[in-house]
Amino acid sequence: MDVYYKKDIAYSFEGHEFVFVVGNTLFSTFDLDHGTDIFVRSIDVKNPKTILDMGCGYGPIGIILANKYPSAKVMMIDRDLLAVRYAAFNAEKNGVKNIKTIGSVGMEKVLDQTFDLIVSNVPAKIGDEAIEEEFIVAPLKQLGKNGELWIVVVNALNRLVPKVCRAHDFFCKEIRKRNGHTVYKIKNNEIAASLRSSQ
Repeated sequence: MDVYYKKDIAYSFEGHEFVFVVGNTLFSTFDLDHGTDIFVRSIDVKNPKTILDMGCGYGPIGIILANKYPSAKVMMIDRDLLAVRYAAFNAEKNGVKNIKTIGSVGMEKVLDQTFDLIVSNVPAKIGDEAIEEEFIVAPLKQLGKNGELWIVVVNALNRLVPKVCRAHDFFCKEIRKRNGHTVYKIKNNEIAASLRSSQ
């Protein structure tokens, strides 16, 4: 691969065998982390046409979703250019064609696009303000009509996510909790209002 190569990680999902090549210094290079595993097994969205994996790392979430939804156009972004390199390589290695990978700090390189589904395994150590703005508020602005933001966080952030959603009047639902991680589904103000009025 290259001078950063560490190992290959095998992962089975819905009868498909994936192999992810990982490089030193990237997130979760020992094995696919528990957060990613619970996350991809929890996401339940009907036929999204456009998907964004934000903070994609070496690409497992975006690649698995691209394989699950072969008619969707999938974008993977990360601020770490080494992660972008490995994500692109892993997409090719796993035979996934409906995917594009670019470097982007937050949403800055995709502000001209909207998505049906935005997903992220949120980094826990970047601080509450960065999580709120970069991984909740900003992505919700890029959702199309009826679009959904799905995130997985370490349980220590369970205090933050509902608080942010209440402050911005977002619809927030806890989907699943396991092994120190929680999956949330979040929708924007307009969708939240229509959901409340129909209840």
